[in-house]
Amino acid sequence: MRRPTTFATFGDSLPVLRRLAVAGRGRYTPDPAAMIPQSPCNLCGAREVEEVAEFDRHGKPLQTVICRECGLVWTDPIPSQDALRKFYSEQYRLQYKRISQPTLEHVYRAGKVAAQRFRHLKGLLKPGSVIVDVGSGGGEFVYLMRCLDFDAQGVQPLEGYARYSQEELGIEVHLGFAREIQIPPRSCHMVTLYHSLEHMASPTEVLEHVRGWLEPRGWLVIEVPNVEATCQSPGHRYHQAHIYSFNDATLRRLGEKAGFRPHRTDLSPDGGNISAVFGKESPGPIRTGIPGNCERIMGTIHRHTLLRHFSSLHPYTRPLRRLGRRLKEKRAARRFHSGREVLDAIRSQELPTIPL
Repeated sequence: MRRPTTFATFGDSLPVLRRLAVAGRGRYTPDPAAMIPQSPCNLCGAREVEEVAEFDRHGKPLQTVICRECGLVWTDPIPSQDALRKFYSEQYRLQYKRISQPTLEHVYRAGKVAAQRFRHLKGLLKPGSVIVDVGSGGGEFVYLMRCLDFDAQGVQPLEGYARYSQEELGIEVHLGFAREIQIPPRSCHMVTLYHSLEHMASPTEVLEHVRGWLEPRGWLVIEVPNVEATCQSPGHRYHQAHIYSFNDATLRRLGEKAGFRPHRTDLSPDGGNISAVFGKESPGPIRTGIPGNCERIMGTIHRHTLLRHFSSLHPYTRPLRRLGRRLKEKRAARRFHSGREVLDAIRSQELPTIPL
């Protein structure tokens, strides 16, 4: 019998059932011996899964499974809520970025991304829109939206980042997890979740909860890593902090299950991320199973071998682009003394006058 997962055991002592040599296969053959996961599928409720990986990107034990009925991928067993609370409030940024508050370089990078996100969304907004950014990080997106006269606020479980947002940027940030935050019903025009849904123990419950915040015909915006991405090394696909992994089909179906209608779905240029926009409109009866999606995802994973990866341009161009970006960020950050100065400069350079 498996032990309930805590983050004390999450990276060190999960049971290793068998090594599935995904990177060495070029063709997917379904495993006739389905596993029974500790937690049922959060999307369709099924309990038949296959193991897709035993280790995370750092080589630590991390059992990852895929639902045979719909293709949702998750860490099994799922960490307890208490373990998640402790991890995200105290440890996550220190482990992931080795810092408890954002540096000026990080603020510059996140500010540039926030400006891009606004340009992607501006057609959906109206003057004075109330926006709640769930998983608001250092508050860069919220700050820029407030500079553009939107009533924006954040939700952030990391105490250091929430405090930085409040004290350095002077913005409203709710400290805690989304399901614990009480926003007045039907008061928001838009809720955004940028790279936060994959961290949550129950994505369905989170989306159902934030749906109550939205006004009729409000908008939900989600961005998550793409489980079918081939721009990274085959062994880099799974992350200790990413409980769930989605492709476009499971992300759309999850939104529908929570009471949203898909408006548009996009892939990032390298295929590494999926962004989706949903409207608060009940789509009517839906099926939560997705025939063929498990086979599609597993086929992609098995075809993405080390040989194919190193035969592509990705392992050579990505590090060069990353190095160039970091050098540019370091040079840019030297001109500023505070995060607010960084974001004000981005606002004046990239979003000087934005008609809605």
